[in-house]
Amino acid sequence: MTLRVALVGYGLGGAVFHAPLISSVPGLELAAVVTGDPGRQKSAHGRYPGARILDHPDRLWEAAGSYDLAVVTVPNRQHVPLARAALRSGLPVVVDKPVAATVADARALGALAAERGLLAVPFHNRRWDGDFRTVHRLVAEDALGGVQRFESRFERWRPQMKPGWKESADPADAGSILYDLGSHLIDQAVALFGRPRQVYAEIDTRRPGAVVADDVFVALTHPGGVRSHLWMSATAAHLGPRFRVLGDRAAYLVSGLDGQEEALRAGRIPLDDGWGLEPPDSYGLLGTPGSMRTQVTEPGAYQEFYAAMARAVRGEAPPPVPLADAILGLEIIEAAGRSAAEGRVLDLPPGADG
Repeated sequence: MTLRVALVGYGLGGAVFHAPLISSVPGLELAAVVTGDPGRQKSAHGRYPGARILDHPDRLWEAAGSYDLAVVTVPNRQHVPLARAALRSGLPVVVDKPVAATVADARALGALAAERGLLAVPFHNRRWDGDFRTVHRLVAEDALGGVQRFESRFERWRPQMKPGWKESADPADAGSILYDLGSHLIDQAVALFGRPRQVYAEIDTRRPGAVVADDVFVALTHPGGVRSHLWMSATAAHLGPRFRVLGDRAAYLVSGLDGQEEALRAGRIPLDDGWGLEPPDSYGLLGTPGSMRTQVTEPGAYQEFYAAMARAVRGEAPPPVPLADAILGLEIIEAAGRSAAEGRVLDLPPGADG
């Protein structure tokens, strides 16, 4: 059974990430693209001539029975309204990160999905980064021993602002780097070590003229004593390692960024030979001082999110990322904001989201 997917939005997220990934997965068909922008309509039709081009989401909801899955990839403030419309139309939905600007809105979305008996799934594709897959495997195999500290960074040198909604101070836009890059970093830490007990954060706005956070540090204390230290910055004049994971028997260190985004931007797709493979000079190191050895990076596999999503829609498997994990991520983001404002470590109460 081929599942017909309707993609709502064809900006960077839709054109570079979702459409190529969806169209690369057997059993999925990119059946419709929703965008009101004439240039994007032309571009989508040129690359996916078999997809219907719809100029407004209402055209999709009116014909919801013709589709099996909706994917929402639009500016943050529209995530919840469009996801709710999809669910009310009877369609399971994938929602770009962050799924909502607040915990309350994300929980309400989850409640509606449960009421309708439909899936609402966050697009946390960075779980399929090759370097993160490597970390996940090493932790699962106990190759590091007991993990003491998990260090993770998305750092950039972009001291000049780029106009757009991501620079908006309106809370509905969830525009700060904490919601943008932080959603990924926090999700990866949660995927590895679960719900933290404590949250501490330092949140700064560094660039001239900026009105939202662009330089953030978040520390999480997980059960068992594992500490996650997460850095996200647009103003890093020197880029630290992507991951440094310290265990009581060994450490893993890797620099650079997973290459899948760059490949997608260049027009490559997961069906191309060599997809997700990192060159040997970008491999990480595993071991202890004086005894470090090269650790081959696992292949990156963003397409696996949608392969898993197809199984979930068919009822064959759970969703690739639980909505509860995205809700927890927003809890941590909101706690981080309070921590930075109050200058103290905050306890995160036990969660009710299963």
